[in-house]
Amino acid sequence: MSISLERRYADRVEQFSERHVFLVDLVVVMALMGCAALGSSLTLPGADPPDQDGTAVALMGVSCLALLKHRTHPRTAVTVTAACTVAVIALGYLLTPLLLAPIMAALYWLGTQTDRKTVRTYSLATIAALMPAAVISDSMDQLSLLLRTIGPFFWLLLPVAAGNMTRLRRAYLTAVQARAEHAERTREEEARLRVTEERMRIARELHDVVAHHLALANAQAGTAAHLVLTSPEQTKKILTDLTGTTSSALRELKATLGLLRQNDDPDSVPLEPSPGLSRLPELISACESAGLDVTVTTEGEPRALSPGVDLTAYRIVQEALTNVTKHAATEAARIRLEYADSRLLITVTNDGPVTTPAPDPAQRRGFGLMGMRERAHTIGGELCAGPLPEGGFEVTTALPLQPATASAAPETAEPTPLAEGRTP
Repeated sequence: MSISLERRYADRVEQFSERHVFLVDLVVVMALMGCAALGSSLTLPGADPPDQDGTAVALMGVSCLALLKHRTHPRTAVTVTAACTVAVIALGYLLTPLLLAPIMAALYWLGTQTDRKTVRTYSLATIAALMPAAVISDSMDQLSLLLRTIGPFFWLLLPVAAGNMTRLRRAYLTAVQARAEHAERTREEEARLRVTEERMRIARELHDVVAHHLALANAQAGTAAHLVLTSPEQTKKILTDLTGTTSSALRELKATLGLLRQNDDPDSVPLEPSPGLSRLPELISACESAGLDVTVTTEGEPRALSPGVDLTAYRIVQEALTNVTKHAATEAARIRLEYADSRLLITVTNDGPVTTPAPDPAQRRGFGLMGMRERAHTIGGELCAGPLPEGGFEVTTALPLQPATASAAPETAEPTPLAEGRTP
């Protein structure tokens, strides 16, 4: 409690001194002038005081008035104060700390405002000027030579050390404040980055859920409308599948929104597990009900995937089949899953007519391709997509079996070639 009170009073004093600089300097100079006047009246026991009282007071007054410029001209203040002090000592006045108060204050302010080289130069020059004056002064004849030399050296070295410590402390506090401001800016930037990444992740998830099921529902509804008169039984089956598609869309959308609303309450309702490649048959069945024939080929020994890689693989296949349903002029698609070494290679291909790429690259990229590429890059994988020379479209991705830390790819980045050498 006492420390906080002391800190509070110190802050108030600093604020007052910053608002009333000249007033504070004037009070300090008057106090130093009083110390110098008192010091000029002191003598050793049995010694007679000098006769030049008026001269000493005038010289010390000049030295104290020079201190009023210590903020703008610290070197000049030290020079004038040192010259006046040397003159007073030469007149026979006793060298005491009170008499040295103006020059000690000047050296302290010099140490707080200038560099180390300047402080060393002026302090050594001042000590070199005062020590001979103290040695030859008549007022100190009763003292030994050692006391005459060590006294001025000690009293003048003390404010120099205090000034250097004050300057170093100010530099340290400035550095600490700069580091704190930098840390605050970095923390705010990191928070904004995390918010942006989370927003992009939610956008990808909602796009995959909504776009896929709406595309399937649209295709199923169109097929049912086309077959309603010629094949009532098949139309009934498609409408039944349409109900399942919309129910699945609502279920996944509810799970996604529930994840956003999830809190740390242990009694909260558990969420559904994230979809993975285990739900691939259900996805293929939904696509087939929309008129798309999907063939799946698995090469290598299937291995367990981490939840992040499993979800990424499922969403990429889902989005690729959605694009086939929406854009491809074909009714067949092929999925190849290859487990090789530490990677899972996924290829989704459809056969169609040869298409001419759009001249503007921005027209060839939609949110679906962008989201697939971002998903792959997030776990350290690669993805490329583009039309085939013989016709059709192919999406190829290589995902690690265990996720790796990787920065999301920029939205405008070109597809990264895979190890197979296939580029769009």
